[in-house]
Amino acid sequence: MKTDIRQIDNGEDELILRYRKLTPDIKRIIELAGGGSSRLVGKKDGNMIVIEKDDIYYIESVDDKTFAYTCNDVIRLDNSLQGVMGILDDIRFFRCSKSMIINIDRVRVLKSLSSNRIDAALENGEHIIISRTYATDFRKLLRGGSSRG
Repeated sequence: MKTDIRQIDNGEDELILRYRKLTPDIKRIIELAGGGSSRLVGKKDGNMIVIEKDDIYYIESVDDKTFAYTCNDVIRLDNSLQGVMGILDDIRFFRCSKSMIINIDRVRVLKSLSSNRIDAALENGEHIIISRTYATDFRKLLRGGSSRG
């Protein structure tokens, strides 16, 4: 990728981005430049909790309730899993099964399993199974493709 970065003495700050294909790297640059929200709001012990996207390891739907898991907390979210995926709209978050979204930046080790599934070991030691339905798109994403679960 060719870059042209210049400091100017006066005038308005400007960012021009030209791309042939919307890759995960380009999407991340757009997200950073756009200053999109980096937080979700949830509840824990009756209190409203603000969660930074970067702190989320995974999000899971259990019995029609949605939970965000961080290193130390489990926070209940008001949205459905599909609703959370729309709010996140972030290439770092991947729908890895019917009931779970994973933060790929928190994955440390991947292991192929039988039936085309993937075991993703997270920074905190938890293991998330990426179902065979989503495994192909996950592999494409890791290779720099634009597929999203």
